[in-house]
Amino acid sequence: MDGEEKTQPGKRLWYVWDYDIDEATFQAMLDGEVTLGRLGRDWAVIRLLNYAPYREIIRRLGFPALAQDWSRWRDKLRMKERRRGIDFLVQWLPQHHPELIHDGQ
Repeated sequence: MDGEEKTQPGKRLWYVWDYDIDEATFQAMLDGEVTLGRLGRDWAVIRLLNYAPYREIIRRLGFPALAQDWSRWRDKLRMKERRRGIDFLVQWLPQHHPELIHDGQ
């Protein structure tokens, strides 16, 4: 992953301001490796989708996971514009860039 920042232990992400969760733990939650009480992967993904910029969403979650599980998270997004944008992306990708939704990314 050239040019992309690495996950840093201890670093806090601005969109997880209200929880004592560092960047490495948040990424582990996104990857489904860590659950903190009732906060697990779905919570972390929804937080990411609601608040993070597009590039960060794709970098942290990836096209394959977004395309595969979008229907599970869709109705939990706060902004209808973001929901519509990701709807378009998830529909457009398989038709125009199917290689991006396979785990090889």
